[in-house]
Amino acid sequence: MYSTDIINILSNKKVLYAEDEDGIRAKVSEILKLFFDTVVAVEDGKKALEYIETGSFDVLIFDICMPNIDGLEAIKKVRVSDSTIPIIIFSAHTEQQYLWRAVELKITKFITKPYNKDEFIEALEKVSLELVNNNLSMPLADGCIYNPSTKTAKYNNSKVQLSKQESRLLEYLYKRANQTVTFEDIFRYLWEFEQPSKEAIKSIIKELRRKLGNESINSRYGIGYILEV
Repeated sequence: MYSTDIINILSNKKVLYAEDEDGIRAKVSEILKLFFDTVVAVEDGKKALEYIETGSFDVLIFDICMPNIDGLEAIKKVRVSDSTIPIIIFSAHTEQQYLWRAVELKITKFITKPYNKDEFIEALEKVSLELVNNNLSMPLADGCIYNPSTKTAKYNNSKVQLSKQESRLLEYLYKRANQTVTFEDIFRYLWEFEQPSKEAIKSIIKELRRKLGNESINSRYGIGYILEV
């Protein structure tokens, strides 16, 4: 039995899944849709890298042996620009050479095919905790506490519910706490191909400040925002 408190962290997250076998890809994709807000499934490493270049994902799941670019080579390219995104490998290959390469690439979990349901859930729990730095209770400014599982915050003795966009942005900023996050980074993370005006971001920030307190997120004029914790 999995922990709902942990798995629910994925409810506003986006996953990219690369698998060349149609049947497996379809089956696993349906399971992933039970946990993630958005599931993008592709058939090889080349397609996966193309999607990663144009979009922003929270979790990656790769098979190893795929046409064009295999999973480990694709992950190696990902790690050049992103050293922290959680990655799960599904593979029938358990040879030592593959395992060592997986370790070097900082893989969150290596699952062998045919996969075990409990092991799969354990992997999802592990990436969930990585996404929130193993913190199910996030302290913010002015005594506010945010829960990434329920997407709620306690502030001024009341509990408030965050929308999907609000919680997604807050968790993105929290992962980068004390760092300035640019408007461009936020656009890419929240909307990808759409390019709304900065007013769309300002509107979400305004709501977050109303729910979490005015000191929760600070502006960096003309650049973006910073969450100081």
